[in-house]
Amino acid sequence: MLARWLLERFDRSAARAAARARFRAAFPRAGFEQGRVAAPLIDRLTDGELDRLNALLDWNCFTADRHGRRFGCPAKEGKRESPQPIPDPRIVQFDQRFGLAGKRVVEIGCFEGVHTIALCQRAASVVAIDARVENVVKTIVRCALFGVHPTVFPWDVESSAPPPPELSADLAHHVGVLYHLRDPVAHLVALGKLVRDGLMLDTSIAAPEQATERYEAAGQSFAYRHFREDQPDNPFAGTLDHARWLPLEELKRALALAGFPRIEVDHVRQERNGLRTLLFASRA
Repeated sequence: MLARWLLERFDRSAARAAARARFRAAFPRAGFEQGRVAAPLIDRLTDGELDRLNALLDWNCFTADRHGRRFGCPAKEGKRESPQPIPDPRIVQFDQRFGLAGKRVVEIGCFEGVHTIALCQRAASVVAIDARVENVVKTIVRCALFGVHPTVFPWDVESSAPPPPELSADLAHHVGVLYHLRDPVAHLVALGKLVRDGLMLDTSIAAPEQATERYEAAGQSFAYRHFREDQPDNPFAGTLDHARWLPLEELKRALALAGFPRIEVDHVRQERNGLRTLLFASRA
């Protein structure tokens, strides 16, 4: 039975990889009008050199250089098929609310470095982490070709080891990570000991009626939605088999417990898997 399950899982992964390879091979290499951003080290590459660069790593998003050429790759059909903007509009909002100039920012979950670049262009220093070492490598490569040099290293925020001192910062950029965690409350409480001023948080949340289970964290009980994660080889999935999604009011309670009671909810939006929010939290 186990051997059969493993074989079926391997077959699904192989089929998914083959479909992605076919899609990427047919995807345009140039001609992108939106999202063009100047990056001299990329702009001066020949088309052949850029093609080789794009083939070196398993990219899952891309930017467009000033010629409209693709640096990176789409994730798959229907996923990250447009150039990623630099800066992302949320980083502009982050800067407007907290003022990034002169600040040290920790980026929780750097993915492939697109947000990291914009943070480096606005903040005094940036330390970026990701649980997947391949994302760390891609972030270092992308940032170097954009002429910025953050501190980047692999770190699983749910690790039982104490967080390294390099993670101490004035502000935290926290996008697309919290809803992959098994213990989001403990993570936020730990982050509160590292971040001095506040954070921007973009995460999926549970609708109140979906939060049918409870768990203990930081000495309190929290309602949550049990969310089953995809296979670990999916770059957009978490590293564990399930995550806990907090409803918005429980998330606010966790942030207050972490030392960030001043919370501004920018919006709540409906996405394919449920509700998602963008908020800004700071100390009193």
